[in-house]
Amino acid sequence: MHGEQHYLVGLDLSGRRVVVVGGGTVAQRRLPRLVAAGALVEVVSPGVTPAVQGMVDAGEVTWHAREYADGDLDGAWYVLACTSDPGVNARVTADAEARRVFCVRADVAVKGTAVTPAVGEHDGLLLGVLAGGHHRRSAGVRDGVLAALRDGSIADHHDRPAGVALVGGGPGDPDLITVRGRRLLARADVVVADRLAPRELLDELPPHVEVVDAAKIPYGRAATQEFINTTLVDNAKAGKFVVRLKGGDPYVFGRGFEELVACAEAGVPVTVVPGVTSAFGVPALADVPVTHRGVAHEVVVVSGHVAPDDPRSLVDWDALARLKGTVVILMGVERAGAFAAALRAGRPGDTPVSVIQEGSTRAQRVVPSTLDTLAADVAAHGVRPPAIIVVGPVAGLAKELPLRA
Repeated sequence: MHGEQHYLVGLDLSGRRVVVVGGGTVAQRRLPRLVAAGALVEVVSPGVTPAVQGMVDAGEVTWHAREYADGDLDGAWYVLACTSDPGVNARVTADAEARRVFCVRADVAVKGTAVTPAVGEHDGLLLGVLAGGHHRRSAGVRDGVLAALRDGSIADHHDRPAGVALVGGGPGDPDLITVRGRRLLARADVVVADRLAPRELLDELPPHVEVVDAAKIPYGRAATQEFINTTLVDNAKAGKFVVRLKGGDPYVFGRGFEELVACAEAGVPVTVVPGVTSAFGVPALADVPVTHRGVAHEVVVVSGHVAPDDPRSLVDWDALARLKGTVVILMGVERAGAFAAALRAGRPGDTPVSVIQEGSTRAQRVVPSTLDTLAADVAAHGVRPPAIIVVGPVAGLAKELPLRA
């Protein structure tokens, strides 16, 4: 490229031949977006990274396992020179220019005839930023614009969402909501929020948004759910976009499917946005992996809202006690002793246990324990909901870690 002035344009590469010379990490970064654009991508390189090999094996790209040769650019619409050899890149660029085919030269961008912008996507919008070769600047601006679009700082009114979105807010830290969840939340007219939904996210909502606190709805469990379902349906039918913001994931003991059914029966469209479930996210943040090679090959997530001997319980506690892996108990603090006793029937009393209260938040604390001492430790430390109980050998791995800052 002669100079630093560029003309930014979108290329329709669908069904068109694109040649990528080089199969290293640069090609690895560029290939997914080319494939997503529908390009017929051919890679010319003696070797490729494992990730590129995976794309070859999946049939997404074609690989010519050899050095670049004359004629490789014949019929190409777009070319990327991504090798680690400046001489090869220069040759590819010259061949492309001779054929009047635009070419990106990855090692020295200004010597190519095209440059790759810092690219990002938002709800069907494709953003590209060029900064005259200053890659960090273009990437920083792109990230800033995307963040502003996602949190609503920059308005985007192209397509107003309709119906209801069941959004998993994650385990508590507002930064752990998904990108899509945050984007839909920023476009809501009504937000129906659970007690465990990240509260800080509600503070960021515009003043016109109506917030319904599901935790303050009276009457009792069944009636509360019926009221929530009615709130979702009535508001959506009134033309408002409703976000049902839940803690964790909507379908992990979040009764999200009940709300989906209620909306479906009323003819209200529903978007489901999974969330980081506290069953896995909270232990991870407390240095407790729910699985670990050579330690646990299975993990079972159990609702603790009823005791093991409660006739309403659907859990086979005898089977769980015989398993060797990890049991994660949600909503189980009040009945911790009963759960420990049930698991003690098939597991040693010194089986490690971690109790994590208010995980992912500033108030997080971890109480190490065992099956034998769980009930006493919960009482002695005044553990209260929300808290997660992790049972199994993985709960004892954290003590093997060196002290971390």
